Amino acid sequence: MAERKPIESWLTDMDGVLIHEGVPIPGAAEFIKRLRESGRPFLVLTNNSIYTPRDLQARLARMGLDVPVDNIWTSALATAKFLEDQRPGGTAYVIGEAGMTTALHDIGYILTDHEPDYVVLGETRTYSFEALTRAIRLINGGARFICTNPDETGPSTEGPLPATGAVAALITKATGKAPYFAGKPNPLMMRTGLNAIGAHSETSAMIGDRMDTDVLAGLEAGMETFLVLTGVTTPGDVDRYPFRPSKIVDSIADLIDRV
Repeated sequence: MAERKPIESWLTDMDGVLIHEGVPIPGAAEFIKRLRESGRPFLVLTNNSIYTPRDLQARLARMGLDVPVDNIWTSALATAKFLEDQRPGGTAYVIGEAGMTTALHDIGYILTDHEPDYVVLGETRTYSFEALTRAIRLINGGARFICTNPDETGPSTEGPLPATGAVAALITKATGKAPYFAGKPNPLMMRTGLNAIGAHSETSAMIGDRMDTDVLAGLEAGMETFLVLTGVTTPGDVDRYPFRPSKIVDSIADLIDRV
């Protein structure tokens, strides 16, 4: 088996890798600092489409993590990039928050509930029955169904919350139409992110805490993959999957010296 090229750029998931329930994971600040000092291209990724990169920059800064806006890549940005490539200047009916609506406004999309080209489902803490009903009727009327990410649940201090993938399943059941998911594990999110920082998959690594999204997306995008054990996946979970990460480490702290 051919030896991989040295890692020149890094992509890392946010929740479960750098932070956990609003608290930075030990080593995260040092890892980001080392990346910035090295000058290597890097991105912090999240499948959560609620927040804009500027929002996330501010939230991370409050936790002591200094990540520039241009180094944050969300499923909302990946979705907007996909739609811009597919149908420039299109229209969409959006269920989601500022992260998604801002990303679509930035590519010149018009948000409307009148015969939109797409129904775009993103993350929100307040899914409304009225909005879901409208989305179902628009999809039945011919709108194409796009979803930011397939995560079925999301974390909270009280326990798991239903997330975009679960709500997408409801819409699919009502319409018979499955969505196109733009976020992880779709390698599209990784490739558009790599393009945004001028990096190549052969010399890039992906760090994540989930086998089914982070590791799978990195693997399918052709990157080296590191699984950290500070999030969702436990050591016992790994052998349940038909694929493996390049390396398993306890936490992001174990990768500081790799930069």
